Amino acid sequence: MRFVVASSLLAALVLTAPLSPARAQVDSREGIALQNQIYQLRQELKSMEDQAARGGGSGSRTPAYAPAPQSGPNELVTQLLTRVDALEEQVRQLRGQIEETGNQQQRLNDDLNKKIDDLAFQMQTTGKPGSANGSVPAPPNLPQTAAARPAGPRNAEAILQEGDAALARRDFAAAESSAREVLANRTSPRAYDAQYLLAEALSGQKQFPQAAVAYDDVYNRSRTGPHAQDARLGLAYALTAINEKKAACDVLGRMKAEFPHMRPDVTAGVSATSARAGCRG
Repeated sequence: MRFVVASSLLAALVLTAPLSPARAQVDSREGIALQNQIYQLRQELKSMEDQAARGGGSGSRTPAYAPAPQSGPNELVTQLLTRVDALEEQVRQLRGQIEETGNQQQRLNDDLNKKIDDLAFQMQTTGKPGSANGSVPAPPNLPQTAAARPAGPRNAEAILQEGDAALARRDFAAAESSAREVLANRTSPRAYDAQYLLAEALSGQKQFPQAAVAYDDVYNRSRTGPHAQDARLGLAYALTAINEKKAACDVLGRMKAEFPHMRPDVTAGVSATSARAGCRG
């Protein structure tokens, strides 16, 4: 009877306590290993309960493959309880590591967002191009190209084609002008592409503080969009250029988790920018 009660207690421990935190991180190696160990304990416990239900079994009916018992039932239960306690401690440690990683990630996010906000505010208060909401108004004395364009609203698709062509020939001022023309219509369905064109144009003109704000806006508009990887890399490059190397390294480090299947050209850019910023690891 004592064996049955102890086995029932062990069953409750194995079936409840350790599984919840392990399942929460089933994709991690540690979580999977713990689940496997718990499953093994459950199998051993079931075998013991089956043996108890048969009255401990008789020597003549024990299968040939079953190992000879080396200790009594109570001692086996004690051993299994010890193993369960050890697993529970591992689960607690794993949960603590996960929570700490999450807290660290949140701190990095907060630090980066503050850095971008500070850049935007600094540009706004010093009269340089920039605004606190991430959009970048046109700087003074831009080349006036409107005279060569027909009056009235133009098709955003055509404007972006002009801007991309200007960017390809390294006419960054013209590319910026095209991007801003599209962005002037806040409801334009091509605003996302225009924002990325603006960021590239500003970076090409070495206006890196403004480019950093513009790249961050691209990413925040769509974190899974077609320009997301390039926007994060561009942000890291711009931050490096203004000597915000720690923030740049944080962005580069997070890219590996954000984009587990980065394009080869982006991967090469991450390596080059990481070396330039002096990132560790």
